Amino acid sequence: MRAILLYILLLLMAKMVDARNITVHQQSAIRTIRQALALAKDGDTIRVTAGVYREKGLVIKKSIVLTGINYPVIDGEYRYEVIAVRADAVTIEGMKVINSGISSMDDFAGIKIYNSSHVIIRNNVLSNTFFGIYSQLGNNCVIENNQLTSFSKNEQQSGNGIHCWKSDSMQITNNRISGHRDGIYFEFVTHSIISRNIAEKNLRYGLHFMFSSNDSYLNNQFRNNGAGVAVMFSHHVTMLNNLFTQSWGDAAYGILLKEISDSRIESNQFVENTVAIFLEGANRIKVQKNRFQSNGWAMKIQASCMDITVIGNNFLSNTFDVGTNGSLVLNTFSQNYWDKYEGYDLDKNNRGDIPYRPVSMYAVIVERNPTAMILFRSFMTSLFDKTEKLIPSLTPENLKDASPLMKPLKL
Repeated sequence: MRAILLYILLLLMAKMVDARNITVHQQSAIRTIRQALALAKDGDTIRVTAGVYREKGLVIKKSIVLTGINYPVIDGEYRYEVIAVRADAVTIEGMKVINSGISSMDDFAGIKIYNSSHVIIRNNVLSNTFFGIYSQLGNNCVIENNQLTSFSKNEQQSGNGIHCWKSDSMQITNNRISGHRDGIYFEFVTHSIISRNIAEKNLRYGLHFMFSSNDSYLNNQFRNNGAGVAVMFSHHVTMLNNLFTQSWGDAAYGILLKEISDSRIESNQFVENTVAIFLEGANRIKVQKNRFQSNGWAMKIQASCMDITVIGNNFLSNTFDVGTNGSLVLNTFSQNYWDKYEGYDLDKNNRGDIPYRPVSMYAVIVERNPTAMILFRSFMTSLFDKTEKLIPSLTPENLKDASPLMKPLKL
């Protein structure tokens, strides 16, 4: 057994010794990246000097490092895919990839990973690509410190910035994505982490989850997208320390949760969104230590939801705190701070002595008849809400916070 291990170690050392640096320079013998790829062997490093390389359809089939010096430009000239990775243990860094092809039939990308593992794509600039970085059946890959920008005006002519399909154990870290259809898109992706990314001004979602479970997204910023994040048909998703802001529109949300279960939303900031969180068909979700500020609706919880626990959050300056479309409530609200609470605290324990009902009568009316928003801030709506507090009739009886906080939490 020791002899076998020693033999493997010697082979690895031999490969390291044999590894070469191949330099691509437009005034040297190796003028194109394609030439360098043909000459390279596993373990080699291809160094590409500054310049514009009008090469498209580059395919990497060896375990190499492709690194750029002063961001050489690879121009796909609006045709086909720019770089395809079809080998394990490939690193691509320091490149500027522009002008991939656009197709309604093929998912052309600036850089695309095909059924490969331990691929690293970092410190690159991708501009005007259909899909930016695409992982198809990728495993244990790292996508970090990239800048991805597209300029499409409609969703049909735009792909996603970072797109992962049937991938596992991905790390999507510290990227900046704008102008794409979705900033980051996950479909059938598991055991992956999305952290410290900025997704802004994308046409649809900053982040879009479909059938992706046991994933986490942490410390990201989703700003001024068509909607912030959509998590659908997934379970065991952790959403922690993110910022969701400036998602305005008829169907715009900070987070849209649809058919999701056993997940956690904690320590996030929801600021200035039409709806901060919209839940439909969601089960066993814990919403804790979040700040909801200056949203149209802080939360919309449909009657199809069950076992949603909302505890220890701050609700500040929202037009409506909570909305629902049914009277049966199977969810729990406890120990939240509501700036609209008008109760008292006689025993001075920082908890209100009477429950707070976050669904107002006017919110119920608007839910059933949106045109009623024309009466917003009118004397009539204030009268409705005061009357409902004294004699509840339309609002769900058991949707209440029995222990509302008198002071906001320090989150």
